[in-house]
Amino acid sequence: MDVTYLICHRRPERSFHIKGHQFPVCARCTGFYISVILYCIYAFFNYIDYSMQFLIFAVLLLIPAAIDGFTQYFELRESNNTLRLITGLCGGLGLIILIKAFKFYFL
Repeated sequence: MDVTYLICHRRPERSFHIKGHQFPVCARCTGFYISVILYCIYAFFNYIDYSMQFLIFAVLLLIPAAIDGFTQYFELRESNNTLRLITGLCGGLGLIILIKAFKFYFL
């Protein structure tokens, strides 16, 4: 079993390609991973106040990725890689904020 499929479906039509080589993850996962890494670097050097308004903002950031993902999954429409990347960037940011807030409050 190829364990890389545990982190992403890696479908060629939903992935970026550079010089004929496919990215190791799809466009949406690329956005998720980019925003998670950048936020972790930012949070390492800066204090973040995980207020209730900030957590609501994080949940709102997850909504576009969920809508894009579910409407595509249920074949209601076909998305494109640019939209997948943008929703992945937003979703990744929302997800990592919630994870870091959970760590901040409960661990």
